[in-house]
Amino acid sequence: MHPFVFALALSLSSPAAAGWQARVKFLSDTEFEHYYALRAYMTEEQKKTYLKMKTEEERNAFLQELGLWDRFYQYDEAAREKIVSGRVEEGWTKDKLEMAWGVPFDKRKLAGRQAVRSELWVYRFEQQKDGSVLVWEPGSKTQYKAVRLFVREVVLDDDVVKEIREQDAAW
Repeated sequence: MHPFVFALALSLSSPAAAGWQARVKFLSDTEFEHYYALRAYMTEEQKKTYLKMKTEEERNAFLQELGLWDRFYQYDEAAREKIVSGRVEEGWTKDKLEMAWGVPFDKRKLAGRQAVRSELWVYRFEQQKDGSVLVWEPGSKTQYKAVRLFVREVVLDDDVVKEIREQDAAW
């Protein structure tokens, strides 16, 4: 499991995590990759249902039923690896960005760019003592342990990542 993904797993599987969310730690590596990449497209109820299912076959069928399976597997193995490890790159689609980092903390429209639609997506991150990086989420149980808090601003032109800026932050 990649450090980025492992860090997310730790944050979700801590004793302080909600009961059904703690089930993340029981997923196989492959199942966790599915959950991690597709969580941005699932409602809280769908996440709960997915994590409460007993077998990998049931969980895979559930993702197929929701139409999410092909959303992840439309990409080749190398692209899926980058998604799961959180290594977002310029040129990525909005879809791949959402799979890698989830729903942004903030979204803003941008004007004056050479695109039909331009947006700025803001993500918050925590870097832990061991070097792992977590995408910050409201109610974070790990923020107090972070050695660094920072944001990444992603400029999307016509749903394609054009620029990624990083800066230290505090919240």
